[in-house]
Amino acid sequence: MTFEGIKFIVDDKGKKTAVIIDLEKYGELWEDIYDYIICLERENEPRETLEEVKAKLRKPAEVDA
Repeated sequence: MTFEGIKFIVDDKGKKTAVIIDLEKYGELWEDIYDYIICLERENEPRETLEEVKAKLRKPAEVDA
């Protein structure tokens, strides 16, 4: 199966190892894929509630001298 604007890089055994995506054609799809990858990487990071974030934003910034 082939798609216009998508090319696969294969190793010497024919195994797909990378992909080249035409961002003019599939830029929005790539953004979705990239966002998903970022979500997976941040999956185990500590969470903050909206209220905690609001409280931090209201607090005056501390400046190191």
